Amino acid sequence: MQPRSDLAYPRIVAHRCGGRLAAENSLAGLTAAARIGCRGVEFDVMLSADGVPVLMHDDTLDRTTNGHGRVDAITATELRRLDLQGEPVPLLTEALERCAQLGLWANIELKAVAGGDDARLGQVVGRALTEHWNGHGVISSFSLPALIAAQSQSSWYANALLVEALPDDWQSLVRQTGALAIHIDATRATAAAIAAIRAAGLAVACYTVNDRAEVERLLAAGVSAVFSDRPDLWRRDEM
Repeated sequence: MQPRSDLAYPRIVAHRCGGRLAAENSLAGLTAAARIGCRGVEFDVMLSADGVPVLMHDDTLDRTTNGHGRVDAITATELRRLDLQGEPVPLLTEALERCAQLGLWANIELKAVAGGDDARLGQVVGRALTEHWNGHGVISSFSLPALIAAQSQSSWYANALLVEALPDDWQSLVRQTGALAIHIDATRATAAAIAAIRAAGLAVACYTVNDRAEVERLLAAGVSAVFSDRPDLWRRDEM
């Protein structure tokens, strides 16, 4: 597979695969997002006990599956036996394949877990992406070690620094991670922060907004994309 970097953000990115259209971080969510015309999706990736990248947001399984305990304490085979509202916990490779089939741009978030090895997460996922991803999207994380490690394995892919508010040392963090974009909490995305990021030649994306008026305000302020649980609020030609 010939890798490439593609930072051309869709305006509306479905949060955790399909937002509220289906179970979060599910293959069904990817399909549901594509069905309504959504061109971009975001999902979370962490490692199973045996180091297999899987889609999951929480450190534990209890909220979204019929399983219990920490994700990183259970093998991929065991995770596949659990029920995620009608499907197994998806492997990263399955999500990448589904995105390719549906032509979806993907934001792959490296989800660091409490007490976990962030660098190992980045290394493992970075290697998997070099083998299985077409590069149509961006890699993001709150964890600098995870982003740096992923970049060491797949340097041709676009990185995005994930933050709540824009930190004072954000320019240094951008240099360390090789980030081409910053993803920021929409409630903390001031006009000054957006302008500063744009002036540095970086893209800006905001999470998580479910109100049309607020999305339009952010886009007018120079934001490239908004992550939303409600991609169904927009028409195909608006996304």
